[in-house]
Amino acid sequence: MQSEKQDPVNYYIGIDVGTASVRAALVDQSGTIVAHADQPIQIWEPQPDHYEQSSAEIWAACCTVTKKVIQQVDVAWIRGLGFDATCSLVVVDKQFQPLAVNYEGECKRNIIMWMDHRAASQVDRINGTQHSVLSYVGGVMSVEMQPPKLLWMKENLRESCWEKAGYFFDLPDFLSWKATGVTARSLCPLVCKWTYSPEKGWDDSFWKVIGLEDLVADKYEKIGNQVLSPGASVGNGLTPEAAKDLGLAEGTAVAASLIDAHAGGLGVIGADVKGYNLPCENQPVMSRLAVICGTSSCHMGISDAPIFVPGVWGPYYSAMVPGFWLNEGGQSATGKLIDHVVRGHVAFPELQAKAAASAQNIYTYLNSHLDLIKKSLPVGFLTVDLHVWPDFHGNRSPLADLTLKGMVVGLTLYQGLDELALIYLATIQAIALGTRHILETMQSAGHHISTLFLCGGLSKNPLFVQMHADITGKPIVLAKEVESVLVGSAILGACASGDFASIQNGWIQFDNLWNVHDVFSLPQQHLQSSLCCISEYKPSLSPRK
Repeated sequence: MQSEKQDPVNYYIGIDVGTASVRAALVDQSGTIVAHADQPIQIWEPQPDHYEQSSAEIWAACCTVTKKVIQQVDVAWIRGLGFDATCSLVVVDKQFQPLAVNYEGECKRNIIMWMDHRAASQVDRINGTQHSVLSYVGGVMSVEMQPPKLLWMKENLRESCWEKAGYFFDLPDFLSWKATGVTARSLCPLVCKWTYSPEKGWDDSFWKVIGLEDLVADKYEKIGNQVLSPGASVGNGLTPEAAKDLGLAEGTAVAASLIDAHAGGLGVIGADVKGYNLPCENQPVMSRLAVICGTSSCHMGISDAPIFVPGVWGPYYSAMVPGFWLNEGGQSATGKLIDHVVRGHVAFPELQAKAAASAQNIYTYLNSHLDLIKKSLPVGFLTVDLHVWPDFHGNRSPLADLTLKGMVVGLTLYQGLDELALIYLATIQAIALGTRHILETMQSAGHHISTLFLCGGLSKNPLFVQMHADITGKPIVLAKEVESVLVGSAILGACASGDFASIQNGWIQFDNLWNVHDVFSLPQQHLQSSLCCISEYKPSLSPRK
C-alpha cells in the first residue's frame, strides 16, 4: 500500500526558560502545539535572598528539550526559533566564559536570578536619587531589576567579577547570543529591567549618579549598544555550533527575545472571544489584562498612550506588543507561595499519601477536599475566619515594598488535612486580592479593563482561576492552547523567519490559538456577599505618595 505524500508544513519552535524548568514546543503554522517537552533546572540558594543558576546548564536543557520536540519532523520545515526567559542576570567574561556571582567563587553559578533580593540596600540608594528614569518603572525601581544587581556586584565582587566581566546579559538575550553569536539585545528586557528608552536610548546621567559610570565610559558595550525589536531576526540565524547543539539546521532564523511573562502576554491577549458575550468583545485590546501566573505572577495591560501607575512598572513602549505602551503589575511569589504554604504544613505527608492513593496531584486533591467540606455556601466562605497576607517575598506592586512580610491570621491548634485545605484556599484568595489591588490601581490611573486573560501553570488550577473571577468581579478567559508562553515565543520565531510580517500579523495567522478554551464567570450567588467574608485583609487602596 503506497503511503500518501505529506504536504510540507511550516513549524516554529518556542523555548521558554522559567524559574525551575526549561520547556520547548513545536508549533505548526496554525498555532497548534504538536510536540512539547520540559526539563528541570537547578536553583542554588547559598544564603537567604540569594538565588543563582547556571547558564551552561540552562543552555544544555534548551538543547535537550528542542531535540525531543523535533524528533518526528523534517528539520527543513522548521522556519524559526524564539526564546523567552526569566529576567535573570547572566555574567560572562570577555571570552564569554561564566563568572561567579557569589562569594564562593563558583563560576558555574553565573546567574543572579530575577527573584534574588541581595541588592536591597543598593536599590534603596538608587531610588533615593529620584532620577527621572524611575518614573518609567512605577516611580520606584524594584530589587528584581538589573541596575541594583550590577551595583551590588561592583561593591561586593569587584575584583573577582566586576572587573573581569565582559558582558552582562538578561537571560533572554544570553540565549539569542548563544544561538547566533550576536550580542544584540532585545528592546523588551532593556526597557523593562535596565531603564533603556526606545526614544532616547541610555541615560548617561542615571548610570553616573548611581555609581556605574564605567558602563557609560565603555559606551554600554557590556550591557548592550545594539538593540532589536522583539521578533526581529538576529544575525544570520543559528551558528553551526548552535545548530548542532539544538539538532536544527544551520541558519534557522532566531528572533530577538522576550521576557517570559511578556511572551505569555503576547500569546494570550489577542484571543478571539466572539460569541461568548464578554465585555471585551468588539472593544480595543486595551480593555484586556493578561495575567501570567507561575512561580510569580505578572499583570500585563497595554495602552495606546503612556499611563503612569504608581507602584506598577512602566509605561514601557513596545516592550510586549509593538506600538503599544505596557504597564506591568506583579506579585513576587504566587505559585512558589502556594507550594511553600502547602508543603510546609504538618499535614502535608497525609496529603501526599491520599493524593497518590487516588492517582491525583496534590492540588486536584485539595480542590476536591474543599468541595467535600464546604456547606451550602460557596467554597470561598470556608475562610471567613482565616486570612493570609501574601507578601512573603515582599510586595512587587502596587505597594512596591520589598520589606513587607507574610502573615496568617486565624490559626487554631488543629493540624489536620482540613486545616491544610483551608490555608491553601486562603492563600489563593490572598493572591487574588493582590490581583484586585493591582487591577484597581491601574484603573484608577486611567486603564479601562473589563476582562482578564490568564495563562501559566496556575491557570490550570480551576480553583485559582475561579477565585480570581469571584474576587476581581471580572470574567476570566483561558485560551484554547493553554501553553500560551510557548506559543508567544513561537510567534517570535515566525516573525524572524519572515513568514509573519509583524507580531500582530501572527495573531491573525495563528488562528487556532485565538479560540477561547473556557470562560470563568462570576458565581450565581451574590458576589458582594462573597467579597465581604474575605475583604478584611484586602490591602488599602489609598495611593502611595
